[in-house]
Amino acid sequence: MNTHLRRAAIAMTATAMAVSLAACGEAGGGDKGDGDNKTIGLLLPESKTTRYESFDYPLIKAKVQDLCSDCKINYKNASENVSTQKQQFDDLVDSGVKVIILDAVDSGATKAWVQEAKKKDIKVVAYDRLAEGPVSAYVSFDNEKIGKLQGQGIVEALGDKAKDSNVVMINGKESDPNAALFKKGAHSVLDGKIKKVVYEQTGEWDPKIAGEKMGTAITSLGKDGFDAVYSANDGMAGGIVAALESAKVKGIPVGGQDAELAGIQRILKGTQAFSIYKPYKPEAEKTAEVAVKLLKGEKIDSLVTAKLDSPSDKGIPSALVQAFVVTKDNIKDTVVKDKLYKTSEICTPDFAKACADAGIK
Repeated sequence: MNTHLRRAAIAMTATAMAVSLAACGEAGGGDKGDGDNKTIGLLLPESKTTRYESFDYPLIKAKVQDLCSDCKINYKNASENVSTQKQQFDDLVDSGVKVIILDAVDSGATKAWVQEAKKKDIKVVAYDRLAEGPVSAYVSFDNEKIGKLQGQGIVEALGDKAKDSNVVMINGKESDPNAALFKKGAHSVLDGKIKKVVYEQTGEWDPKIAGEKMGTAITSLGKDGFDAVYSANDGMAGGIVAALESAKVKGIPVGGQDAELAGIQRILKGTQAFSIYKPYKPEAEKTAEVAVKLLKGEKIDSLVTAKLDSPSDKGIPSALVQAFVVTKDNIKDTVVKDKLYKTSEICTPDFAKACADAGIK
């Protein structure tokens, strides 16, 4: 092969490799931004909880593009790794984005990130978890109230036996400020209305770890040593229910949160007592509206009417979305009515009878 042909072959190979790598990048992490004022960064914390990939990302992306047809989302998921999210944040800053939506893996770690972004006139919208630092806005739920709803769900599931009942608590990840608020809210209801919290640990938002902690509780307390289980979310509730079933412990109400599809099906089956339905669409769409307005340099006062404090900053413009307890009795009027899931997704053959009994068709 002569020199010119060899160079042409090398160039063609390099081009093919570049196209292949670009395709891999797009498949793995969302839309690439063009570094101008039409790109919004979106950083989500993990994917073990199904909501982030199934709801938050697609809902935010759709609303942003509805409001701004030529805007783009540069999306990354940190897979629960703070260092990974820090690198993703830095990459967005370096790419020239003007707005970053941040759902922090560890809210306490973000203070310096957000401060540096502010120096470069980059607006940060704290999403779902209140990141530290001078964020421009915060959109989430009233997380202490959600904890209260969870506590009330446990009390109602226990009924007349509540005051004589012992409860196991499997909380969320300690570095997540929402987990602390859920725990605080739940205790504010449970303490005084039940006999005692007899075992309390973090499940790290991980079904496997939560199941292991539940197994330890069963071993240390005995099968008759507790009457209900508080799980901070539905993912962990799945691990907890599996541990209870493995130990042949029956009739124990388990409460969760997030209205995950598997959680809704467990409620229908009777192995989970309730979940907390946090309507992701209004949360995601409100966040998208705030981000687009900030991108365009417009005021956001009409969208964020509350003021909240983080450990590092006060008076953060905030919007809080209402949440609801979901039991077998109101699945039809909440997650089905709001089209969170299709009936066909919930009522698979294994759950057809339970769906019919609950009036879901």
